[in-house]
Amino acid sequence: MFLPGSRPVAQNTSTQPALSWNIVGRGAIGLLAASRLQLAGYKPGLWLHQPAIVDIQFQQQPLQFLSATPPLQAVLIPVKSYAVFDAVKTLQPFLTEDAQLVLSHNGMGTIPEVLPLLLPTQGLWFLTTTHGALKQQDAILHTGNGHSVLAPLNAAASRHTTAVAQAMDIALGPLAVAADIEPFLWQKLAINAVINPLTALHNCKNGALAQPQYQQQIKAILHEVCQVATAAGYPLQPALVQQNVMQVIERTAENFSSMQQDVVHQRRTETNAISGFIVAQAARFNIAVPHNSQLQQQLLQLQQRYCR
Repeated sequence: MFLPGSRPVAQNTSTQPALSWNIVGRGAIGLLAASRLQLAGYKPGLWLHQPAIVDIQFQQQPLQFLSATPPLQAVLIPVKSYAVFDAVKTLQPFLTEDAQLVLSHNGMGTIPEVLPLLLPTQGLWFLTTTHGALKQQDAILHTGNGHSVLAPLNAAASRHTTAVAQAMDIALGPLAVAADIEPFLWQKLAINAVINPLTALHNCKNGALAQPQYQQQIKAILHEVCQVATAAGYPLQPALVQQNVMQVIERTAENFSSMQQDVVHQRRTETNAISGFIVAQAARFNIAVPHNSQLQQQLLQLQQRYCR
């Protein structure tokens, strides 16, 4: 079943050759994508701060990834929202004139920053996914089967839909292609706005949020998100969104959220791209969002205690 506003990936009837893919960083989702691509016959390289050979285990198979070698033709950028701009700036000198870049992260707000960095002939995409992955020592665990939605963000991307979509279907499929990513980003933002902050602040697994003591707070957070999304032109119905969030909590009950893991490992969080984005957009429309504002402040204060 595919989400409204999207369509399944078509079978390959194009003579266009497969793109040569590289993955930025060695995060869990990126290595999951790289592993699935390699098992399908691709040879993805890893773009790292310091070039290195990376050995991992995936599905009990040993895999090895070499460093990316410029020029870079196609790049998946599954880094934290706050690292996206710098990642693309670093990649710029090494991209081909028709390079295809795929952003994938939690939260919103990076697309307007990144688009001006690219040439008119370079394509930009966004992929939003519900897959879960966890890195444990030298192993990648696929902790949650999900699906993904991919959308082109400029005209140069639209000219390479078949090749990009088919690679991303292998990497993080099943995949649907949409003309507009914004509705899907708002839907995922609503999920992230609940699960990430609350699990980080209460240091718990996702499933703990199904307990009765959290239900009123979840309802209040989502009511604010729906108000802001609707004002931005992407209407969300609070009851349906809450039902969706609770289904995700149940489906991922044994998982730890990415923000909870960031706090545990004393890393910078994506607070400003999730709760902070909601607060910033609410200010544009003069909408009060006290619950999301409080979450943003609590998370930033928590982060300040260990990020100095």
